[in-house]
Amino acid sequence: MSKKVFVLLLCVACVFAALAPLPAAAENKPLVYLVPVKGEIESGLYNFLRRVFTEAQANDADAIILEINTNGGFVKAAEEISTLIQNSSIPVYAFVRRSAISAGAYLALSCRALYMAPGSTIGAAEVIDLTGQEVGEKTISAWEGKMRSAAEQQGKDPEVAAAMVRASIEIPGLVETGKLLTLTTADAERIGFIDGVADSYAELLRATGLPEAQIVMAKEALAERLARFVTKPYIAILLVTIGLAALIIEILTAGFGVAGLISILAFALFFGGHMAAGLAGKEVLFLFIIGIILLLIEAFIPSFGIIGVGGIIALIASIVLSAATTGQGLRILLSAIILTVLIVIIAFRLLKKSPLWSQIVLQHAETKERGYVGVRDYSYLIGKVGLALTPLRPAGTAEFDGERVDVVSEGGFIQKDEKIKVIKVEGSRIVVRPHDN
Repeated sequence: MSKKVFVLLLCVACVFAALAPLPAAAENKPLVYLVPVKGEIESGLYNFLRRVFTEAQANDADAIILEINTNGGFVKAAEEISTLIQNSSIPVYAFVRRSAISAGAYLALSCRALYMAPGSTIGAAEVIDLTGQEVGEKTISAWEGKMRSAAEQQGKDPEVAAAMVRASIEIPGLVETGKLLTLTTADAERIGFIDGVADSYAELLRATGLPEAQIVMAKEALAERLARFVTKPYIAILLVTIGLAALIIEILTAGFGVAGLISILAFALFFGGHMAAGLAGKEVLFLFIIGIILLLIEAFIPSFGIIGVGGIIALIASIVLSAATTGQGLRILLSAIILTVLIVIIAFRLLKKSPLWSQIVLQHAETKERGYVGVRDYSYLIGKVGLALTPLRPAGTAEFDGERVDVVSEGGFIQKDEKIKVIKVEGSRIVVRPHDN
């Protein structure tokens, strides 16, 4: 075969290859992002979802599906996530798998459509504070309004959504007065509160009109998982407690040791996590560092407490401002202070029994047996009348009941052999004045 024929055949093959249909894998399939919404609803989850939504938009995704399995969380975070969902240019669908309780129900209703897996539940959206107590009517009313509005946007019965918030609402055949409404998948389907039931992703994609879609499973990055963990209120309290207790122990012990490292690690996790979760900025970390510096300055250069108070205020502000709300920040701080006091008391009781106690408290005593003599107490001379043995200009020597002592006049000159009286004693300093007969 000549070279010309070979080149000709090669060109023909390239033309056919270019005209041949692309394989199925290369076809432009719809792209769907499947995003897990699990655990507590808080600011760390919001940041994760915001990142995924941005990525989905950059990749021209056709839909985002939130796979919800949560028992609720913080109202503020739920509101931020709801706004993110409603402002998305990409359709967002909710797929409740197991449970969408409290704030989870609100997120499910904030999406374009709501689907549930068999055996799941949705509802019980009562608002409570961190202590488990009910909040005021103003907050409940506002939350009820948001639930009603979200249900209306999906074309659902707003009264059903309201019954999830208020136990006083009765819906015949569904919930009686005194109980919050929680719907099973079967109940929700029966009353038309959901758009469909899906037992698998394939069924869900068919229900959303994207049966051939390619699914992208969104996953949290390590930093996002860590941020969500350390910003939980109870974990935050624990980290602040450990940081404060270790810092106090470190200040009271000689040198820099394990307690200092523990304190640095605890506060690094606390502030790092809150910064990664978007709750705190660099200014909060700056405030904390300034507070520590001011406290150290107060320890070595006494300023009658002014610098120390400034350091304490800076520390308090940095911790409070790191939380999702001021109220939550104050609860974290107060709880941590109480626990810190208990830990420090217990720690020092244990330290007394260990060799480390000698590094904290001075064990050497300057006793008479070791040749040390303390300052003599002359307070017994107060009120006594004696004789100036030398002129007092203003210091000199005097005699009281046959005892010679060094004295100082109250201010004026006193001649020799003049009667004097002791008016006060300050340590070894005996102050006298002329005695009038």
